[in-house]
Amino acid sequence: MTLHAASREALGLAEERLGEVLADAGADAATVGDELLSVVDLLDREIGLRRAVSDASATPEARTSLVRRLFDGKLSEPALKVLDTVAGSRWSSPRELTDGLESLGRSALLTSAEKTGNVDTVESQLFQVARVVANHPELEAALSDLTGPADAKRTLVRGLFADKVDVVTETLVEQVVRRAKGRGVGVGLDKLVKLAAERRERSVAYVTSASALSDEQIAQLSAKLDAVYGRPIALHVEVDPRLGGGLVVRVGDEVIDGSAAGQLAALRRRLARA
Repeated sequence: MTLHAASREALGLAEERLGEVLADAGADAATVGDELLSVVDLLDREIGLRRAVSDASATPEARTSLVRRLFDGKLSEPALKVLDTVAGSRWSSPRELTDGLESLGRSALLTSAEKTGNVDTVESQLFQVARVVANHPELEAALSDLTGPADAKRTLVRGLFADKVDVVTETLVEQVVRRAKGRGVGVGLDKLVKLAAERRERSVAYVTSASALSDEQIAQLSAKLDAVYGRPIALHVEVDPRLGGGLVVRVGDEVIDGSAAGQLAALRRRLARA
């Protein structure tokens, strides 16, 4: 998510407020996350409302009052306190306000997973969902279809993953699908995996292996990558026999291709230049 200066400052203030709200023992982080994302959905549908909430020509008090009139009694007080800060701050554009609000909702949901000790599970499930989507182009096309009804996409997601994943995972996946533009579902899911990993102060390594790795091999690879990058690395492994042998490791924009297919391709390139 790329934000301009004013929006970055506004999001920083809102994140601080969210942290304060969720530190209260009486606050339910999952509820706050769900409610903030429901407001994102509303603002996406109602362009006029989105512009009004982010209108820099109106006073912060007027924008906050508008939000209170709309949502008082419909959302929990912790969620309303976060919305007060969002509406009272200056954003660079209406779209960046909704993007920032989405980030806050996701953060609250991941906080709820942390509190219940499920953040590892959520991270792993998000990776698995991302791989399912990546390996089935027709599924990604259906989920990313700009003309497809939102309810139909939600039904598809629930049919595929409901009762198989944590409720936080399902909610986060549905949100990515609802806001996807073009073929953006796969990218959005990968970003969620990264966000979940960052909760444990880890970077993500996507490992593709020609055959299944043993627990010992995964542990050895993890230790090597930790040493190479100087920080903890979360490994997500998938198997692709087409590699012929070896591994392909992607960490951020860096790709380490040690597969047989990759080495053969490199040899062909060298021969072509000779």
